[in-house]
Amino acid sequence: MSTTTPHRYTTELAGTIERDWQDRWDADGTFRTPNPVGDLAGGGPAPAETYFVMDMFPYPSGKGLHVGHPLGYIATDVMGRFKRMRGMNVLHTLGYDAFGLPAEQFAVQTGQHPAVTTEQNIDTMRRQLRRLGLAHDPRRSFATTDPDYVRWTQWIFLQIFNSWFDPEATAPDGSHGAARPIAELIASFADGQRETPDGRAWGDLTAAEREQVLAGYRLAFVDQVPVNWCPGLGTVLANEEVTADGRSERGNFPVFKSNLRQWVMRITAYADRLLDDLADLDWPDKVKSMQRHWIGRSEGALVDFAVAGGDEVLAVFTTRPDTLFGATYMVIAPEHPAVDALLAGAQEWPDGVPAVWTGGAATPADAVRAYQAQAAAKTAEERQAEAGAKSGVFTGAYAVNPVNGQSLPIFVADYVVTGYGTGAIMAVPAHDARDHAFATAFELPIVEVVSPPDGVSESFWAGDGVAVGSANDEISLNGLPTAEAKRAITDWLASTGAGRATTTYRLRDWLFSRQRYWGEPFPVVYAEDGRVIALPDEMLPVGLPEVADFSPRTFAQDDATSEPESPLSRASDWVEVELDLGDGPRTYRRDTNTMPNWAGSCWYYLRYLDPDNAETAVDPELERYWMGPGGSRGRTGGVDLYVGGVEHAVLHLLYSRFWHKVLFDLGHVSSAEPFRKLFNQGYIQAYAFKDARGMYVQASEVVGDEDSGYTWQGEPVVREYGKMGKSLKNMVTPDDMYDAYGADTFRVYEMSMGPLDVSRPWETRAVVGAQRFLQRLWRNVISEETGEVVVTDDAADPETQRLLAQTVAEVTEEMGAMRINTAIARLIAFNNHLTGLQTVPRSAVEPLILMTAPVAPHIAEELWRRLGHPATLAYEDWPVADATLLVKESVTCVVQVNGKVRDTLTVPAASTDADLEGLALASAKVQRTIDGATIRRVIVRAPKLVNIVV
Repeated sequence: MSTTTPHRYTTELAGTIERDWQDRWDADGTFRTPNPVGDLAGGGPAPAETYFVMDMFPYPSGKGLHVGHPLGYIATDVMGRFKRMRGMNVLHTLGYDAFGLPAEQFAVQTGQHPAVTTEQNIDTMRRQLRRLGLAHDPRRSFATTDPDYVRWTQWIFLQIFNSWFDPEATAPDGSHGAARPIAELIASFADGQRETPDGRAWGDLTAAEREQVLAGYRLAFVDQVPVNWCPGLGTVLANEEVTADGRSERGNFPVFKSNLRQWVMRITAYADRLLDDLADLDWPDKVKSMQRHWIGRSEGALVDFAVAGGDEVLAVFTTRPDTLFGATYMVIAPEHPAVDALLAGAQEWPDGVPAVWTGGAATPADAVRAYQAQAAAKTAEERQAEAGAKSGVFTGAYAVNPVNGQSLPIFVADYVVTGYGTGAIMAVPAHDARDHAFATAFELPIVEVVSPPDGVSESFWAGDGVAVGSANDEISLNGLPTAEAKRAITDWLASTGAGRATTTYRLRDWLFSRQRYWGEPFPVVYAEDGRVIALPDEMLPVGLPEVADFSPRTFAQDDATSEPESPLSRASDWVEVELDLGDGPRTYRRDTNTMPNWAGSCWYYLRYLDPDNAETAVDPELERYWMGPGGSRGRTGGVDLYVGGVEHAVLHLLYSRFWHKVLFDLGHVSSAEPFRKLFNQGYIQAYAFKDARGMYVQASEVVGDEDSGYTWQGEPVVREYGKMGKSLKNMVTPDDMYDAYGADTFRVYEMSMGPLDVSRPWETRAVVGAQRFLQRLWRNVISEETGEVVVTDDAADPETQRLLAQTVAEVTEEMGAMRINTAIARLIAFNNHLTGLQTVPRSAVEPLILMTAPVAPHIAEELWRRLGHPATLAYEDWPVADATLLVKESVTCVVQVNGKVRDTLTVPAASTDADLEGLALASAKVQRTIDGATIRRVIVRAPKLVNIVV
């Protein structure tokens, strides 16, 4: 036998095969997904059953991909190929989320236009992904920076701007409250059905006054609002982009509160629907919990506390109105709008004020102003975190508790934040930990009004219990459990006019302006009187002007008093523009902010359906075909499978759901939700190594193991485990893997490393296991010496037939459940079985090749071709298991005596009760156990159990 193997499946041969098939797929249009009226590449009409599979929109980074990035891309490709072979019309493509800060920051540093950087990065990423062999429809790909795409992003923005949320309307799916065209609201004002805020007739208002009224209703509006100002990035951030310690998620710069005129999206109007519809989605429980927490619906009561000696009333939201009798003081946030009024009514300290309340200041005004300045330098998160420091000052004012008439001193303290609730709280120190700490430090009364449940002996109790010490002349809560006490006191407050039941939300409206260059311009202009005017559709898209300087005016990372200035504000010829908007040429001013990068990623899945449509963002019929409700997509409809990281749970996913629901309400889409099924893939992590200086060294150059230790260039190094990246010098790129092993081996390895939703360590040396599987598969079909096909047309032996049927059944089940790693394990086991045969039958290896195709498509296509099939296997039918061969010929029967296992028998699967009873009684082990005892009963559960009762 020759020792040379010229046709061995080597990395070089794999690379040639892979590139050839990638070129052929492109040339033949193999993965051009047909729409309902289209034809498949292989001929025939498009299947009625659809499968829309997507990856989360990637940002084209200048660093390119490392091996952790393709994990989700390979998984969606595997599922798409599997579903295509199961007869479905599969839509799978990939675009690029191309606006954003990284390209702009690179432009600030180098002067290179962000468009140039972005296009270069896209080219790199597109090349890396094509080499991976992904079955994307290339005609449907785009970038959010493409002018045609920007046009429709701006169009959707105007749909939101020209809408209002009518709480009395009914959404198409029956939900209560829905977006309606702003024209309907204007008509209701004009015909007198709805009153204006000041009672004047609509016709008596100026154009600017009308717009001011409408801004209070629009789903997108401009307002002077407290924002998260990040000087280090030169822009405002949404709440979701600020970390828990008050720093920017990108760059880790300090974030400060500042009042600025900004675009805002009224996402809070959809809080209930965003919350309630989660129940209908096939999403991970963790993501649902994160969204529920972020929306933060709380049911309770709004209680009015009258300020003693004046007309001011402080409204307080509380989820525990049953504890009102235990309130001993009040706290308002330093920026609460009532601060000035309280100070005006308390010019001097009242008699008997403890020194600890005053902060050492001579007057309430001195104390509060100094405290406000101190609090302004902190982020909201810092203030919350430092609540244990028990800082605060007395305002000199008192409020009246409506349930007992007691005077409650009003403090300013920074553990209360404007924007959460009403910015004012009633403090119940006996039953709230922060209130208790503050009351202890400031020597305030602590009154118990909730008795813990029986058996609880806690000195401090913040949970439910039974009301005590809670009664006045009109109502008594004493003896009532918490739930009943809440209802009783809320009803009493409503009857007296001192409060009412209400619901609040943690969710805040979405800050939508960014003081950046590289983003979508707003499709509006401002008139001389300040009115916002939407541009007509024919003027879209509004493009970005050329600028000489991409940097914001301020870049002082810790300057809380600085203000943002967008680079666009310096493009004066673009900002001041003459337009004819129907009443003759006039000069208008453009908005110098841009949209956040979330705008483009809010709706890209819709454009995948209809990327070349110049008349609308998406054809309604196509949206209904791919995403409409019904069948497996349930009540909500949406994308069949969406794969991406859990880090987007309260950013992209929440924003997309909001935009989609507005489009749904307005009749542009038939699905109530964008993403029916969500799957969060795990992460691929890698070992990194540090030398004695604490510096990272090149991981690929480290030698050794856990037992002997690790060294780099002869020096000992310390191993750690974490993210993969250039900074840790442990980055492995897909290009490295293509060169060393080929794309198919890389795909098989990533998919076989473990369950998709679990993070796993990367180990390059382990890739050879995946390579061996493919080499054995190749040898089972192709002679390594001659290159000829070596399979036979002989019938498979019975054992191989049974094992094939079991493999087909198991692989089909595992693939359908996205347990790709266990499916691969079954394929490897069956391939090993074929390797042990003297000759490999075609009837056994062809189904194996078809089942391997989703994970290793190139080698599968090549073997399929060499076996005499000229057409691509992409549309071949998935193998079906022979049901008759799935019935096992023999099974294990457990024999018990008085319920205890005494023997196990291998018996025919078709054994009768009598057969099994006879075999069990004949067992020597059973006879020794019985040892002459009387047999009372024999219980048989054929074919797997016999229980002898003695």
